[in-house]
Amino acid sequence: MSHKTAATGAHTIGIDTGKNTLHLIGLDDKGAIVLREKIARGRIAARFANVPRGLIGIEAGMATHYVARELIALGHDVRQVPPAYAKPFRQGHKNDFRDAHAIAEAVQRPSTRCVPVKTDDQLDLQALHRVRSRLVGQRTAVINQIRGFLLEHGIAVRQGLRFLRQQLPDILAKRGDVLSPRMIRIIEDLSGDWRRLDERIQHITEEIEVLANSSESCRQLMTAPGIGPLIASAMVAAIGNGAAFAKGRDFAAWLGLVPKQMSTGDRTILGRISKRGNRYLRTMLMQGARVILLRPANWAKHSFGLWLTAAAQRLHHNVLATALANKLARIAWTVLAQGRSYEARVEPKVA
Repeated sequence: MSHKTAATGAHTIGIDTGKNTLHLIGLDDKGAIVLREKIARGRIAARFANVPRGLIGIEAGMATHYVARELIALGHDVRQVPPAYAKPFRQGHKNDFRDAHAIAEAVQRPSTRCVPVKTDDQLDLQALHRVRSRLVGQRTAVINQIRGFLLEHGIAVRQGLRFLRQQLPDILAKRGDVLSPRMIRIIEDLSGDWRRLDERIQHITEEIEVLANSSESCRQLMTAPGIGPLIASAMVAAIGNGAAFAKGRDFAAWLGLVPKQMSTGDRTILGRISKRGNRYLRTMLMQGARVILLRPANWAKHSFGLWLTAAAQRLHHNVLATALANKLARIAWTVLAQGRSYEARVEPKVA
């Protein structure tokens, strides 16, 4: 590729993002390269200030939402291309300029599904969820370490967080016969870490609940069964108003709640769920589905009675939970996209 900087002739521009530098490739209306440039991240807005408005593709990744918003403010049509969708268009060995060229090719295709640009509020909400998820993981690690130390001394505690919390003070006070003073001190320190993590998780959870209750979209989502403040806010942070998906089935497929298809010819082979997309949101929807399954008396109230009753007789409980999570995802997307509350259909009572 020759070095050219005639950005005025570029019909489409592909940008490969890095931590400090951005690599640009511009294509004219015939697909020929008319721009090849490397610039610092801080100069992106100044570089495009006088460039004619056009289509710009950015590799979706770290800190791309901020760059996309800056370019949108200049009047450009900016789309974030997932790296997996740009990879088939890369020719030859991988380097930053070839990645930018592949992005410029991919963004022109109507079938390329791009990542919507997140607002500052969405990024803040997403950050809260990520911090909470990390703290929950750290708390689980501390609890497992306490259990492991106790089990090494012959003290087994029933599974479940609340059982260990209830029994730990008595164990430390009365089992000095098998626990040395040093081990008691170590477990007490770990218990203090556990309490501090509980306090931080509770504080962040309350903040998320306040934000969810103040958002109209979250309040509408919370009218759907199995969806509370955490799931509602995580969904709004992930997809905004849901405009990136044409229908609820596309959203469920993006979450990975559909079977992985490996078909050829007239033979259709369906495997396990694909587990693509947002893992955190998929996990929370699965948890919401399992909560609904624990209360069969409420199935009819949520308009799931006939369907769940029939499905429970022929499906494994894990498959049933996945199918219900898929249905919840589709319902949630419809509520979000149409901007209305969930309305359960009253099922007629069987005589």
